[in-house]
Amino acid sequence: MKSLGEFIIEKQSEYPEAKGSLSGILSAIRLSAKFLHRDINKAGLINDVLGDAGAENVQGEQQKKLDVLAHETIKKALFMRDDVAGFASEEEENFIAFNTERGKNAKYIILTDPLDGSSNIDVNVAVGTIFSIYRRVTPIGSPVTLEDFLQPGSRQVSAGYVVYGSSTMLVYTTGNGVNGFTYDPSLGMFLLSHENIRIPEQGSIYSVNEGGYVRFPQGVKKYIKYCQEEAPQENRPYKSRYIGSLVSDFHRNMLKGGIYMYPQASSYPQGKLRLNYECNPMAFLAEQAGGLASDGKQRILDIQPQSLHQRSPFFTGSRQMVENVMQFIQDYPDE
Repeated sequence: MKSLGEFIIEKQSEYPEAKGSLSGILSAIRLSAKFLHRDINKAGLINDVLGDAGAENVQGEQQKKLDVLAHETIKKALFMRDDVAGFASEEEENFIAFNTERGKNAKYIILTDPLDGSSNIDVNVAVGTIFSIYRRVTPIGSPVTLEDFLQPGSRQVSAGYVVYGSSTMLVYTTGNGVNGFTYDPSLGMFLLSHENIRIPEQGSIYSVNEGGYVRFPQGVKKYIKYCQEEAPQENRPYKSRYIGSLVSDFHRNMLKGGIYMYPQASSYPQGKLRLNYECNPMAFLAEQAGGLASDGKQRILDIQPQSLHQRSPFFTGSRQMVENVMQFIQDYPDE
């Protein structure tokens, strides 16, 4: 069975202009995932890992101790690479420029949600890490600026996630399909287990926090009722599955077929998920696997970010299901 390291080296020839830099970054993410696999799987046994960190992040959300640990683990792993010019995380207000000589001469910047779904960690529910890689747009040899981090998702050169569940999996794309690797702790290696993943065109699962139903836009309410009552006979009714961790819900729907929805609501009119850290990387993966991703009106990857922590509504998964919800949103506009 092919290891992630072997797979990265094998595919390196597809990106001769990268000269191994992209492979080096993916190797750093692989190393971070191994550390986090260890820490997450021992969370119930190690003091000072579970629970709140006692501070809020820039989103105004209570940070968990493992949020901070994951953020620091990934930042340190990337800083050790010669290939990374800067780093932005959901857990910090501003981006970090790696202002060493090697950092200024590096080509790539990374954005990450270090521990997606961390509110679940204390109750032993699957969580994940999301990452996104771009080529910088500012001149090589100078420090990175905010401009480097505010690129539309269509410019991503790689994106992926790690899901820490019953097994730990790393799933990523470099723009030539999506591949998944399962971690074998006895070998200390990620092994190719899901080659060329494709999202089914149509699924029978819808994933949404229905607790917010009364505050959703009219078109989304109508689509949820359609899922419950009016879906095609062979799939009726659709199954509702919602974990509360984007990585976990997305991963299930990508393998089995389905749609993930986090619409705007009266309590968060701009949406709740972060465009740069969550929506863009997952949208890139979805499209590379044959699915779609939208904010309900337009393609996620076409949105020009205006701020580092910008939020967006998010609909992603099986192509036919995303097209269907977009039609409902168009047909039932809010008055």
